[in-house]
Amino acid sequence: MRARWRLVPAIACSLVLAGCGYIVTPEDDSSPSPAATGAWTAVATKVDAAAGALHVDVTIRNETGAWSAMQAPADQPAVLTHSDGTSTSCATVFVGTGGTSIAPGFQIRGYTGGTKLKPATQLLYVECAGATPAAGSKLSIPYSYITGEFNYYSPTAAIGAKLAVDLDKVAADLKYPVAAPVTGVIEKADAKIVAINNCTLSLTSAKRNADGLELAWQTTNPTEYPTYVHIGTPPVVGSDGIIYGFYVSPHLADAPITPAGHSADWTTEVAVPRDVTGLYILVSVESKQQKTFVSHAVDITDK
Repeated sequence: MRARWRLVPAIACSLVLAGCGYIVTPEDDSSPSPAATGAWTAVATKVDAAAGALHVDVTIRNETGAWSAMQAPADQPAVLTHSDGTSTSCATVFVGTGGTSIAPGFQIRGYTGGTKLKPATQLLYVECAGATPAAGSKLSIPYSYITGEFNYYSPTAAIGAKLAVDLDKVAADLKYPVAAPVTGVIEKADAKIVAINNCTLSLTSAKRNADGLELAWQTTNPTEYPTYVHIGTPPVVGSDGIIYGFYVSPHLADAPITPAGHSADWTTEVAVPRDVTGLYILVSVESKQQKTFVSHAVDITDK
């Protein structure tokens, strides 16, 4: 393993007592995350006419081969192409992950939108004013996506692409959220996830409460230096195909310091309807170096 050690934080900490969370952090390039090899795909799950418009419900699947977030831009319409070659612009487009990265092989049909103070479920759909359902129609949806780790200091450049949706092929009985299992992507609930500075992160419990789920976390620090391990406020996705939990960048949320040679415990909460089952936690764990996050899907389908 090659490692380039960051010395400035160590010098600063030696001058200010032992309260610093990052002492030395190697830029570990020995275990890179999987590279993207494909793109996102989409299928229509319902096509009908509503209030003078063609309404298309959409499910999107991550087939990039890596963790990925995607979003259709608000200022670019989708295009409905008819069987005779003419086209209609579709200004109403809600297609994306809401900022959350999801695992390769996962698919969703909605996410938590709105605002942090007033979150709301946003289902994925496109509406084309003045259009009606007709055989031979196809929908083209422009979008952009990112893949892999999230590095706050060096964000991944977004890639532009287009989803092609054949409206003659309406999908039914889709399985959420795991459409095509990918080896090594899903962690067991009792897994010890390696985090920054060789600390480990564990889920110690997942309990239903009045509003959703309370997730209990523990970090263990085997080193001689106190360390912060940020994970944000992890969302979940379940058998209804909706991501629950308003997206906030994981580097913004507070995390307790894990003392040298000891553990730290804390909880996060996520609002999720009681009848939603088959849940996976989508947790971004600070790893390798400061403000670099590696995503993990933690299986709590028995909760």
